[in-house]
Amino acid sequence: MLEAIAEIGSEWRRQKLPLYLFLGLCFNLILAPAVFAATSGDLSRTQAYWLGALVILTVALAIYLFFVMFVPERF
Repeated sequence: MLEAIAEIGSEWRRQKLPLYLFLGLCFNLILAPAVFAATSGDLSRTQAYWLGALVILTVALAIYLFFVMFVPERF
């Protein structure tokens, strides 16, 4: 049992995508109510969550492209 937990921990350190997705979803839980409140109820709660996810995705893509443009030899 202890070996299985250690193996899961080592896989978690090697694969960063699940961690990034989890952190993005957690950040969306903070961002979506702010978007919902800013629209004063014009958007449904589902639309607010999708709009928050779209903002997070857009910012992540902009950061990625910024690094690809200025540090191309790393990619």
